[in-house]
Amino acid sequence: MSHVGVPRGTARKRRSVALLATGVLTIPVLAGCTSDGEDPTSVAVPQDIAPASRDRVADGSTLNWAIDAVPSTLNAFQADADGATTRITGALLPSLFPMDAKGEPRLNPDYLESAKVIEREPKQVVLYKLNQQAVWSDGREIGAPDFVAQWRALSGKDSAFWTARNAGYERIEKIERGKDDLQVRVTFSKPYADWRSLFSPLYPKEVTGSPGTFNDGARTTLRNTAGPFRLRSVNKPRGTVVLDRNPRWWGDEARLDSLVFRAVEPGKRTDALTEGTVDVADIDPATANSIALAARYRGGNGGPPAHGPGAGITPAAALRSWALAHGSDEEAAETAQAAREETREAVAVYAAEQKALSGFAVRKSLEPSYTQLALNGESGPLSDDRVRRAIARTLDRQELADAVLKPLGLPAKPPGSHLALAGQPGYKDGSGALGEQDTKEAQALLADAGWTPGGALRSTRDTKAGSEAEKKDEGEKPAAGEKAAAGDKDEKDEKAGKKDEKAEDTEKDDKASREEGEYTVGDDKPGSRSSGGSGVTAQDKQPGGAAGAYAPAGTAAPAPAAVKSRLGKDGKPLSLRFVLPSGPGSQSLRTVGEKIVAMLDSIGISTQVTKVADDSYFKDHIASGDYDLALYSWPATAYPATDGRPIFAKPEPATDGSLLVAQNYTRVGSDHIDQLFDRAVAELDADASRDLLKQADARIWAAAGSIPLYQRPQLVAVDKKLANIGAFGFAAPRYQDIGFTARQAAGPPANGKK
Repeated sequence: MSHVGVPRGTARKRRSVALLATGVLTIPVLAGCTSDGEDPTSVAVPQDIAPASRDRVADGSTLNWAIDAVPSTLNAFQADADGATTRITGALLPSLFPMDAKGEPRLNPDYLESAKVIEREPKQVVLYKLNQQAVWSDGREIGAPDFVAQWRALSGKDSAFWTARNAGYERIEKIERGKDDLQVRVTFSKPYADWRSLFSPLYPKEVTGSPGTFNDGARTTLRNTAGPFRLRSVNKPRGTVVLDRNPRWWGDEARLDSLVFRAVEPGKRTDALTEGTVDVADIDPATANSIALAARYRGGNGGPPAHGPGAGITPAAALRSWALAHGSDEEAAETAQAAREETREAVAVYAAEQKALSGFAVRKSLEPSYTQLALNGESGPLSDDRVRRAIARTLDRQELADAVLKPLGLPAKPPGSHLALAGQPGYKDGSGALGEQDTKEAQALLADAGWTPGGALRSTRDTKAGSEAEKKDEGEKPAAGEKAAAGDKDEKDEKAGKKDEKAEDTEKDDKASREEGEYTVGDDKPGSRSSGGSGVTAQDKQPGGAAGAYAPAGTAAPAPAAVKSRLGKDGKPLSLRFVLPSGPGSQSLRTVGEKIVAMLDSIGISTQVTKVADDSYFKDHIASGDYDLALYSWPATAYPATDGRPIFAKPEPATDGSLLVAQNYTRVGSDHIDQLFDRAVAELDADASRDLLKQADARIWAAAGSIPLYQRPQLVAVDKKLANIGAFGFAAPRYQDIGFTARQAAGPPANGKK
């Protein structure tokens, strides 16, 4: 699966730099979806991980798990940490409160006996009691010195530590040893509701104790770990990170001997599955569809084809049958035979691929993240909240969610919150603060903002054929009242004769321009066309020549009907720059973009669509503010008071005149929203904190800078013999329980398929 998008600097776990939706193809319906009697707005889509008790999972073997690339750092608190960093460190380091299947933080008994707030006045104090068996891989017990070192590294007080975030750590006043090193007292200078987010992952003091080891020492290796696995090797040239069992692990022993994270580009996942070099891989719908077809061909269980008409016919046999059926004469038979010989190798490859893919299942759920339409409110038409709300009221969010999720058999309820997803305890649909889709209301909002049909037309004195204004554009300086010369009429006749040819050429150019690069939607109606914002137009063909070609000088030029329907103000059209990624993994994102373009076009808003490379999409456009409209995703979090604030905080002006936007790439915010976040993060009563966040979410909806469209699909190809792995949904993997239900022949990790 392609991941291109937005880093969340304050997220508890680093997500990949971009979260883009994938394309959609029909595959079997999800087992265990929400029943008809349940409310999908409050029930999470379940995990799909082939659960099995530990006694059913065989001991031993090696698992190969695809990642996009070997991570550039194993320090999850650095700016270039990514999804692979999170996945790998999850098996190596303590996570004190991992998320459960409902998106709530749950105490991890492998590391903690208890953790709770023991004092609220005069200051908040949290007491951690560590599991007495918990030790680092060098045998040293996990204790207070590790907490102290991590706090000092992440507090933000020492700039020598290159940290990507310090949310929460800056509120800690001191950390003290309790009765012994297994008791840790943390005193906060300010109340902090999200205290459970801290110290996950927890690094040993050997990493966090000095800037040198923190900045560089943990980038490529972790010599001291404390998880069910330990790090054996990182090999960037070979694209592998190899883990093996931690002999000092005190919890349930890992069922696997070793776990190999193997770098496989998203576009090469199908080949990797077919060749047997990976057992688990995030995939796109096209690959999922191939696996579904292979299951049908092999009878759904990796065995012979199912019984029934044609069930025993292999692809090669089917091709031979076709040749015989169509070889009615000698020439046709020879042609069919030649075609068969030419495709024999391709058929063999296809059959082998089908056989290999039939050994995999597609595990699917919804990712803990949502895709949004971002509206950049820094300048231009979208700086007016009426225009933003009008666009939001124009969108059919249900249609957009259906387009992505329904073909996958997944629930397609548009998210109702920016700060929680369905199934999480803090979820509440707050979209009513903005209002439902309503075209008439959208048009009224636009009219109130001054954008009216035909408002982009020039005034009469500037649009008369042969007028001074028109001639000045051509570099002429005619005398007042000058009439068109006879030669001008002949020239017009000649131009009119070329209109049809030009219209045909521009039609061809228009199709090409939409394939890649930049093009404008809204002016490509019959009678006009614009490509890349150039303003090139072609008149409709009319009997006897082009309309208006013979109008006397001084006659007002007729405006095309399409232009009259375009919204404008003060002679300027309402045209928005819509930036979309062009990579192969973002096809469905472009499909959603096209639907949004059509919705806006229906009310007279033009969009200038620009397709850019995935690697520059976020850096050069979203983060820099070089867009009006864009699609990207945010991951869900168990700590919205902490993680949501920088995303929706009001931008502050910098000394050089620029805006400090933190992670608010829409540049839309308010003091009231900031105040609600600040109150929520300091409120130790969980229900009261959630109520404040719901109020903040309602105001975020009303501001219409970010419009959630759908929760992202999660598709994972998994060897059918594997258990306790797949589409995890909200929950963190329990690595020690993952394994094969049938014993595999354990081989060297780098050898691929076992």
